[in-house]
Amino acid sequence: MKVLNSILWILQILVSALFIYSGCMKLFMPIDHQAAMYPWTGQVAPGFVRFMGVIDLLGGIGLLIPLLAMYAASGIVLLMVCASVFHIARGEASVIGFNIAVAIIAAFIAWGRKRLA
Repeated sequence: MKVLNSILWILQILVSALFIYSGCMKLFMPIDHQAAMYPWTGQVAPGFVRFMGVIDLLGGIGLLIPLLAMYAASGIVLLMVCASVFHIARGEASVIGFNIAVAIIAAFIAWGRKRLA
């Protein structure tokens, strides 16, 4: 169980860093700068991008709080499924590999934290 706990913490920290970075970028970086890297951010309402930044930031923080980690990881799985649907609907199916990989890691975190609870 100690090995599983260590693996989960490593994954939680990595995924948390990803989501905190992404959240801060969506919240504080000008939309035109984001659109240069991720075209969809320039093609939706700025309020939606900022809202997604809040969601990403909360998910990243939630992964670091032991009592919330299982729930945050489950929410991230749902978020990645929604992101995949969003990209497929926009004809961007080629970019969902990242979303699927993050969803699998988050599902493992949720499973592991539930098992250790």
